[in-house]
Amino acid sequence: MANGQWYPPEWPERIRALAEGTLTPVTPRRAATVMLLKDTGSAPVVHMLRRRASMAFAGGAYAYPGGGVDPRDDDRQVRWAGPTRAWWASRLGVDETSAQAIVCAAVRETYEEAGVLLAGPAPDTVVGDTTGDEWEADRAALVARDLSFAEFLDRRGLVLRSDLLGAWTRWITPEFEPRRYDTWFFVAALPEGQRTRNVSTEADRTVWIRPEAAADAYDKGDLLMMPPTIATLRQLRAYGTAAEALAAAPERDLTPVLAEARLADGELVLSWPGHDEFTKHIPNGGARG
Repeated sequence: MANGQWYPPEWPERIRALAEGTLTPVTPRRAATVMLLKDTGSAPVVHMLRRRASMAFAGGAYAYPGGGVDPRDDDRQVRWAGPTRAWWASRLGVDETSAQAIVCAAVRETYEEAGVLLAGPAPDTVVGDTTGDEWEADRAALVARDLSFAEFLDRRGLVLRSDLLGAWTRWITPEFEPRRYDTWFFVAALPEGQRTRNVSTEADRTVWIRPEAAADAYDKGDLLMMPPTIATLRQLRAYGTAAEALAAAPERDLTPVLAEARLADGELVLSWPGHDEFTKHIPNGGARG
């Protein structure tokens, strides 16, 4: 493999079935992921985790903390600071209820998978150290879905800090995939006083790494990644601080990126609009091209 792009062996067969009309795409599940940044002396680093090889989806690939929306976050308004739900609805291209749920997923998943919480006791504060037995018990309850995020915030007397997030991009899993996600990518800075922990049950390794170094490792085939991950890493290389990346987020285009598969000249062509580096040409006999 010339680079570290994650490429499942079952894709050619599924792409052919989609092109022939024998595969019905599943409805993508809403999801959110967060590119958590931390400034260093020379350039910001981003927090990444390596998915366990046993995972059904993208096993062994490097990714950011993230996951699916909890439907309960549609039903109950949470303690909220920062831009209004209406502002977020406009920014994300959804209704206000969905906007709250997507932002909640971004904050909750960052806490569940990295131990970092973008919330505080007041609209202009952020919690400090989130380690300790009581914090861990609440985090585990969130992971198990025994506790909703709204209940967690109420229990702790905390306000979600939506102003600490910047919406960066949106990718939808290709139509031929059996597990599909409509994922909003956010950027955030590590709050002062907090530190990341490898607490995800889905990861076997976590790293802080410069986006440029991660992209170089991908190009050499040393780090495995899905297209949205390497695409966003390349985009982050332009910023010298976490604050610069956050300041750039509001102007980012959130038009969804969805892979296209077609039959052309006896081969299957898989492409991501606007991202030519991921285009794949697959002979229509089953072997990978």
